Amino acid sequence: MTADLARQNFTLSLIIPCYNEERTIAACLEKTCSVAQGQNFALELIVVDDASTDNSLRELAKVAQKYPRIRVLKHPVNRGKGAALRTGLVQAVGDFVGIQDADDEYNPREYLTLLQPLLNNQADVVFGSRYLCQDSRYVLYFWHTWMNKFLTWVSNMFTNLDLTDMETCYKLFRRAVIQKIAPQLKEERFGFEPEITARVAQLGCRVYECAISYNPRSYEEGKKINWRDGIRALYCILHYSAHTAPLPMQIILYFFIGGVSLFVNVFCFYLLGRFAWPLPHAIAGSFAASALANYLLCIHILFQHKARWNTLGEIVVYILAVAVMGVIDYGITGGLLALLWSPLRSKFWAAAVGFVGNFVLRRWVIFPEKKRPILV
Repeated sequence: MTADLARQNFTLSLIIPCYNEERTIAACLEKTCSVAQGQNFALELIVVDDASTDNSLRELAKVAQKYPRIRVLKHPVNRGKGAALRTGLVQAVGDFVGIQDADDEYNPREYLTLLQPLLNNQADVVFGSRYLCQDSRYVLYFWHTWMNKFLTWVSNMFTNLDLTDMETCYKLFRRAVIQKIAPQLKEERFGFEPEITARVAQLGCRVYECAISYNPRSYEEGKKINWRDGIRALYCILHYSAHTAPLPMQIILYFFIGGVSLFVNVFCFYLLGRFAWPLPHAIAGSFAASALANYLLCIHILFQHKARWNTLGEIVVYILAVAVMGVIDYGITGGLLALLWSPLRSKFWAAAVGFVGNFVLRRWVIFPEKKRPILV
């Protein structure tokens, strides 16, 4: 492996977000700088201090004096890991751009392994997986591990990738890939991982995984991620991946949206009845609330907002679609009742047609997915 790297002339850029890591940042940078020793490539380190309140900046300054290849960028206020990474990624000039945490949980020398599929032109992006086969591993939190595996599993269903570790820190990109992705990134905190994975999949990149070691620290030692970040990550998987997910996954998710909308309809109808609204007003009010809930869920977890129209145009088209399906629902229910079907059976089949019609209109008329340029 080292011999292959020695024949290459390139620059490897590593982005290191830092927030209150005074205990580990110096050791992390020393290890990372050693990666290029004996190798025939240049190393660029970009450390982004996310408004640390401890002595991280002082430690950074000490190491940066020793290694001129280190660039230190600063956020005036704390914005989160995702924001720090975005700041660094758009500044990187290397042929390959990777991510290194400042907490010293990962071994930066393993980037020599991650580089190989890129140098062999087998991949555009390489993930370092903590869950591929290893000779040994450090044992720590059961639920943390299984939350990572669960999030990876859900992400795979919506991106149609087959990763074993979506949440890994170690992601290495060709510069052309990250130049396309970095300006689009929006997540400020730990939602960065599912977002960038979704964008890698949507760009049609060739993705490889390599086994890496992992030496996690405990929460007592400063680990920052928690269950709230897991919930946010699940939302980000849906928000950034669902609109390009395989059709069966979109239909399953729309069943959930339809169920929530039905609950809102029934609950609002009950609530308005309790406030003595006239029956026609209660029906209209609960239907409007249900339609609003459906729209908000669609643009936040299933389809892409303003995919074809601006906001006003999208709302107008959505209202027209709701009106059309309302008329169809009314006509089918009335027609089946005229054929002496029972009310429940009539409404069931009208609702079934409505579900299909609503999904089709949303997927291909209101929120159509544009064809994306494929990288390879």
